Amino acid sequence: KLKGCTTLKCRENEEHYCFKLFEQYQKSRMQFVQTIADLASRPQNIEILQDAGVMSMLRPLMLDVVPSIQQTAALALGRLADHSDDLAEGVVREDILPQLVQSLASKNRFYKKAAAFVLRAVAKHSPELAQAVVACSGADALVLCLEEFDPGVKEAAAWALGFIARHNAALAQSVVDAGAVPLLVLSLTEPEVALKRIVASTLSDIAKHTPELAQTVVDTGAIAHLAQMILSPDAKLKRQVFSALSHISKHSVGLAELVVEAEVFPAALACLRDPDEYVRKNVTTLMREVVKHTPELSQVIVNCGGLAAVVDDLGVCRGNLRLPGIMMLGYVAAHSETLAMAVILSKGVPQLALCLSEETEHHIKAATVWSIEQIGHHTPEHAKAVAAANLLPQLLQLYMEVSSSEDLQNKSKKALKSVLQKCTQLVYLEPLLYEAPSNILKYVVCQFSKVLPHDSKARRLFVTSGGLKKVQEIEAEPGSALQEYINAINSCFPEEIVRYYSPGYSEALLERLENYQPA
Repeated sequence: KLKGCTTLKCRENEEHYCFKLFEQYQKSRMQFVQTIADLASRPQNIEILQDAGVMSMLRPLMLDVVPSIQQTAALALGRLADHSDDLAEGVVREDILPQLVQSLASKNRFYKKAAAFVLRAVAKHSPELAQAVVACSGADALVLCLEEFDPGVKEAAAWALGFIARHNAALAQSVVDAGAVPLLVLSLTEPEVALKRIVASTLSDIAKHTPELAQTVVDTGAIAHLAQMILSPDAKLKRQVFSALSHISKHSVGLAELVVEAEVFPAALACLRDPDEYVRKNVTTLMREVVKHTPELSQVIVNCGGLAAVVDDLGVCRGNLRLPGIMMLGYVAAHSETLAMAVILSKGVPQLALCLSEETEHHIKAATVWSIEQIGHHTPEHAKAVAAANLLPQLLQLYMEVSSSEDLQNKSKKALKSVLQKCTQLVYLEPLLYEAPSNILKYVVCQFSKVLPHDSKARRLFVTSGGLKKVQEIEAEPGSALQEYINAINSCFPEEIVRYYSPGYSEALLERLENYQPA
């Protein structure tokens, strides 16, 4: 009896010892992955963890029998992969992706969120890494997660799919082929705002590449759902909604018309008063993508007060936030004289002049110059509006400035040429006689040669202001267009006046005086 009791007690002690041993092992594993996950959230620790070979240590823990350890290991891997493309490539090299994708279908919702985070962190860095996710059936597995009941899982999956799709059309097509779009559009009907944001962003990333991909998004009824959210109180959601509508609209007239027919306007114009500057930027981007296609679509925006709203917004934003509005005005003006006059009447020209003087980035200046050209090149009345805003000397300065980018110089030259050829207000042209180089000067002199023969007041002013004298000082090659324009101007005045203002005439008079013998 005593011997039997001793044996039983020893066995109980051994069982207790084994239980404690495994419990301690589990705690150690849990403590390890939690510590790694915490360290991986701080950039200064990444290099140390990488040098220690943390990837190979985390890989077996992804298969741990304890679900919480699996999830935390996945979270740690995701944070590491999110930090740099080198670490993301390490996840691919360690052959972790197939393991993650395979387990997505069978694990709990917490693990699915962590695994989707890893796939997103890998895919975001480059098309090659995104292709690695697709190659191991990652897109298919993520689409299955969109069918989950838990909105957090849907959000994580949609986010990862967006990072795959954003790189190029081929990857976006792989997301479409996996059946993501109908489920993404269905997710827009969910009540969770965070999920709506991510889904709208993912649809935007799919639609932006080609008309065919945009059409796929449209065919699932996405526009109607997006249009319902444009007056949402959530600014981040509105950013993504307007981004998606912009990327749909930009591809073709037909797609832009579908967006307009969804009655997005004029409701969207209310968002140009939104305190969030990126909401306002995305609204003007949407307007730009719509108006660029046809005069009829431009007229729709004009009729609902879009021009005045954009001009007002240009007055309160700065830098790249101004760019869509600047270009929107240019696209509207480019279509016709009537639409260009609508931009002028909406006080668009003074606002563009302000943008030109305030902005320092050359690409913004170049876009502004392009829009000014679209307004001023139609008729003398349009050119007068540009000239009256004192824009001709500014355009000349930008063209002649050595520090201006090549694109800015080219656009400034083209704008000067287009506006000068229509400008008949000589008071705005005369300052250019003294500053313009010969390749621009010929357009200035040409306008004088057209106007002076028919305007006696202009001829008198041209003489008294010193314009005629300046023309005589211009050195033009015989037979050149510039010389012909000068001859045409000279023919508008008596020969003795032309001679009087010609260089060397005063010396000739003095010489005659010296040689003159009184009677």
